[in-house]
Amino acid sequence: MRTLHHASKTFSEDLAAFCRGATVSREMVDSVAAILADVRARGDEAVSYYAAKFDGAKLRAREFRVSAAELAIAASRLPAADARALAAARENIVAYNSRGLPEPWTAKNKHGGIVGEKFDPIRRVGVYVPGGEVPLVSTVLMTVTLAKIAGCPEIAVFTPSNADGKVAVGMLAALHLAGVTEVYRIGGVQAIGAMAYGTSTIAPVDKVFGPGNAYVCEAKRQVFGVVGVDSLPGPSEVMVVADETANVSFVAADLLAQAEHGSGREKIYLVATSEAIIAAVSSEIRTQLQLITRAEKIQRVLQDGFLAIEVKTPGQAATIANYVAPEHLELLVAPAMADKLTSAITTAGAIMVGNHTPTALGDFIAGPSHVLPTGRAGRFFSGLRVSDFMRRTSLIRYDRASVKKAEPVVAAFAAMEKLGAHGRSVRIRTQ
Repeated sequence: MRTLHHASKTFSEDLAAFCRGATVSREMVDSVAAILADVRARGDEAVSYYAAKFDGAKLRAREFRVSAAELAIAASRLPAADARALAAARENIVAYNSRGLPEPWTAKNKHGGIVGEKFDPIRRVGVYVPGGEVPLVSTVLMTVTLAKIAGCPEIAVFTPSNADGKVAVGMLAALHLAGVTEVYRIGGVQAIGAMAYGTSTIAPVDKVFGPGNAYVCEAKRQVFGVVGVDSLPGPSEVMVVADETANVSFVAADLLAQAEHGSGREKIYLVATSEAIIAAVSSEIRTQLQLITRAEKIQRVLQDGFLAIEVKTPGQAATIANYVAPEHLELLVAPAMADKLTSAITTAGAIMVGNHTPTALGDFIAGPSHVLPTGRAGRFFSGLRVSDFMRRTSLIRYDRASVKKAEPVVAAFAAMEKLGAHGRSVRIRTQ
């Protein structure tokens, strides 16, 4: 664990350097670009090649799509307790995200013209769900449920298979529960390429959603413009702000939980109000690490991606959080300090407040989508919302009286911008 002190003269530079460690290399950028170009050129053949190369799955094009029977069988085989968990999570997710469904509106402006907005679901969306070693069953609900609320008519889900071409039963069952019928056992950069460009067997989508590893995230960045993307949710991050009221065992457990994702690129931050808290958390991490099954992968994150920061004031903690823009932010601090930090911190993907609010609640069941920006993208992206699955269209309607009131203003702008035809197109309607 590396420790920084806010009072250090080089603190800002050191923090920036640690955050830059999450940026992609030129080698990764070039590798992703080559795969995308190959998928664009060779379609299904390239998708099959990379599925075999990276996942060990020898799939023919007609085997890409998961059949309706496979989805139904998986749902029937799901243990009752797991089915109840999926249903409980979905209930909270629907309740929370239904509140974010935008409503159309109209009003009169100062000219008497009618202006407003309407919202329509995106016609065809692609959802990427990480699978393989860590099948993120919850991501199905955290994405598809929102698309369903928005009313998207076509939802295509992509998730990697194992070497035998199989997808985890829980994943397929969650897809069946969510009402998805178009599912492809394809992951990685090749899945993003298939969504963006289409192949003989896979129709292209209009917008790509969902989290992924660093390669998937870079692929989404590169295809943006050909298709829309929700954000750039890559390897997981958590920042825990802790004062003397924090339960040290809770802090350690939450840091280890986010390190558990296991890609090796995760970032975990501890911002504490004293060195004593940092030392206590470090000791507790060593103790709890002995109880965790994925300890080997977690240790790599602890070594390369764990930063502890000592601060003296809430303002310093807020400044650090706003710079890092963490995916998940936990405030294990006194209530008064939590209120101040919640107001002051404006870039976090999600904020969990209090000793009894671990990030895992947001990951699985609280209600908000767990698809959140990472890698400091929280400075300009928000977490996934229903409105992300919709298009907004502005509406304008003038009659002869209202256009006459507007004509002098249009004439002034047309003169300033030397666009005479613009001015004439309005003036001709007033004569």
